[in-house]
Amino acid sequence: MNFFNIIDLLAEADPDVLDRFSSRRAVFNSLGTVAQRAALATSPLFLGALFQKAYAGTASVPTDILNYALTLELLEADFYRQFLAAGQIPAGAARDAITLIKTHEDAHVTYLHDAIIKMGGTPVAGSNTTGIRFNPNLLPATYADQLKYAQVLEDTGVRAYKGRAAELIGTDLLTPVLQIHSIEARHAAHIRTMRAQQPWVSLGDDLATDPLYKAAYTSGVASSTKTVVALGGTTYGIPAYNPAQPSPPESNQQQGAAGKNAAVLITAGIGATTYLPDDAAAAFDEPLQAAEVLDSSRAGGLLA
Repeated sequence: MNFFNIIDLLAEADPDVLDRFSSRRAVFNSLGTVAQRAALATSPLFLGALFQKAYAGTASVPTDILNYALTLELLEADFYRQFLAAGQIPAGAARDAITLIKTHEDAHVTYLHDAIIKMGGTPVAGSNTTGIRFNPNLLPATYADQLKYAQVLEDTGVRAYKGRAAELIGTDLLTPVLQIHSIEARHAAHIRTMRAQQPWVSLGDDLATDPLYKAAYTSGVASSTKTVVALGGTTYGIPAYNPAQPSPPESNQQQGAAGKNAAVLITAGIGATTYLPDDAAAAFDEPLQAAEVLDSSRAGGLLA
């Protein structure tokens, strides 16, 4: 069996097949010795696993996933531009922190934009006046409320990246996307600290009783059924919202579901240790489906 010929035949039927693998030779070379590679290449189990890694759950091609991420990064970058321009941030550590976060978001935008072009796609675009940008009519007048919006955006971004990362397994894009995801989480923690909140999601957050709460923490946006998004001068696909499997809310205390294994309630610890509901909920950060994130009641409602 000539493994590379199989991939070439697949590429004729599906031009995007090679994008679904890190690199056909890189994947193959990572398997070990020549003998191991030869044995694995003739194994239906190996081929099945490799194809599953390439195709399982890929409701969107990699450029679609990057455009989804770029949409969020453009929204965040423009929000921080307006946040800084409003002139309400106290001088010193607070303004330095927001300025640095804005720099990070700009770097994410540049990376995602260039990566999409290199993959032959058309990146979504945004500027101060056109395309993907934060709706200036929604920017609050006070520093305290502007910081609250920053928390909602960062928390949403963390859950959004987590909701799509599995679709990039088996590609070269997974690591850099996870690098961005971890920075978004650090931003969220720092913004929370600036607001005198816990650095992690807590049921005691002041946003729990705020209308903005649903933008980042709750789940079940049944109206989100879109599979194609037209924004910023291009279109890209996202998986439709699945009402049968809603994303768990951040108050979720059930963890560990995998395959046929049901989730367990995280309220009892090891030995004499017990966890309060707030502790259990705060110990896990939940994903959000793409259609939920871009719904008008979530990040989609913040776009100009």
